[in-house]
Amino acid sequence: MRTRIKEILRELSLKKGDFILSSGLHSKYYLDARMASLHPEGLFLLSSLLLKEIEKVQGVEAVGGMSIGADPLVSGIILMSQIKGNPLKGFLVRKERKSHGRGKKIEGWMEKGIKVALLEDVITTGSSLLSAAKAVEEEGGKILHCFAVIDRGGGKKIGEKYRFSSLFNIEEILED
Repeated sequence: MRTRIKEILRELSLKKGDFILSSGLHSKYYLDARMASLHPEGLFLLSSLLLKEIEKVQGVEAVGGMSIGADPLVSGIILMSQIKGNPLKGFLVRKERKSHGRGKKIEGWMEKGIKVALLEDVITTGSSLLSAAKAVEEEGGKILHCFAVIDRGGGKKIGEKYRFSSLFNIEEILED
């Protein structure tokens, strides 16, 4: 599974050129992991691999992350967890609090004391995941572990505050 998803990530998600990342940094490559997580085989493999890692963390009740990068991952993982008979709840963190309705920043299952695993597709600086973590903690959630598909280097910053792991580091994706 790991070998195949690495192939899919390289084939569908890795783009070479001149890019400005959300952090404002310039890069000679861009990783659009949504191309893999919104591909049927890609989502199946990513969900399977991430769920296997999440299951190693005792007590996780829900998975979530910053919308839009985490959306397909959360959906795939909660579906796979139901199929396996150990269902997890899901939630998505908005960049901005809704200005209408209930004015929520977190959609889905978030309640005081819930134990969660946070997800991100690609970590560059870690700021998006840390923003999601802040929102979860403000709502009373307890973060047990943070996971990424690919760590471009920001995982070290996340690891200073939370347990962190990724399926791949950037070197594994870029290697020939």
